[in-house]
Amino acid sequence: MGHNETSGALDPLETALAWAEAGHGVALATVISTWGSAPRPVGSQLVIRTDERFEGSVSGGCVEGAVIVEALDVIASGGTQEMSFGVADAKAWEVGLACGGRISVYLEPVSGSQAPPAALDMLRDLVDARSARKAVARITDLDGGDTALFQTQEQDVAGQISRRFNVAFPGHALADALRLDRSGLVEIDGRRLFMHVFNPPLRLFVIGAVHIAQALVPMAQGLGYDVAVIDPRGAFATSARFGSVRLIEDWPDTALVAEHLDERSAVVTLTHDPKLDDAALKEALGSKAFYIGSLGSRKTHKARLDRLFSLGFSQHTLLRIYGPVGFAIGARSPAEIALSIMAQITQVLRQGAIKPDSAA
Repeated sequence: MGHNETSGALDPLETALAWAEAGHGVALATVISTWGSAPRPVGSQLVIRTDERFEGSVSGGCVEGAVIVEALDVIASGGTQEMSFGVADAKAWEVGLACGGRISVYLEPVSGSQAPPAALDMLRDLVDARSARKAVARITDLDGGDTALFQTQEQDVAGQISRRFNVAFPGHALADALRLDRSGLVEIDGRRLFMHVFNPPLRLFVIGAVHIAQALVPMAQGLGYDVAVIDPRGAFATSARFGSVRLIEDWPDTALVAEHLDERSAVVTLTHDPKLDDAALKEALGSKAFYIGSLGSRKTHKARLDRLFSLGFSQHTLLRIYGPVGFAIGARSPAEIALSIMAQITQVLRQGAIKPDSAA
């Protein structure tokens, strides 16, 4: 079995592109379906090159060994291959699939003398789209081998997919996959299309380098958010208090304008200072941020809404603010309050807008 290029967690697609452009033969393995207690979700990827170096994971265990062996044949032949591992496979026991688990993995060549010429171009387009924070979906006909990349913010994406693959592709399937960050198989008239969604990374902007922020930041990072703490008060926003997290020592409105808030952005204000919190809220309310929350009591929040209403924000717009922020779980410590906030952000992300609960 090969070995990792690095002990760090690199992005498999960026690694695949770097290796291919350096002249290596490269294959990409993707989990296309799971059943039961599979250890890695659909869409997980492993990139392999001809000297058996690899990055990423499709199972977290020794199934990778079998996938790497098959990947070398895929690079040599230029064809695709589908592999399945289930409870009857000895290797499946080694990776925790013995409790009813099963995974299917799709292998395809990215580069090499036999790889399709368009494969590397598509990988470049995909990496570029992700760098530009564009949500994209890659659709692959698992039986025919055809594959195409679609910009999901364009008009009539489902129609584009339908015409490309000559099927009636259900638009709701793509919308649900994007909202849930969940790739998967779509079966239409006997055709198996794998829908691999690539959303921009989630971002959380924390206004106020306060004690609650110190607890909130690592929770958000653990859930996959790129986190930035914004506070013009230099004594608060220090690396000694926040480690390597990105610190922006600027006024919140100025900082948020520069960050270009989008549908994958959340904003939480924690300072209790209207000069800072209101500045952030004004900018957030004019954006597409999926979540806006503000710390404070009900009385404080009512005064906040009154100020924003006097500035011209409608009652309907102000309903976007979750305040008092977080769920009512009886939280007392900064860590518990941070937990209630992160839980609420997660519910809004996965289930859509909800009626704000009372503060923790």
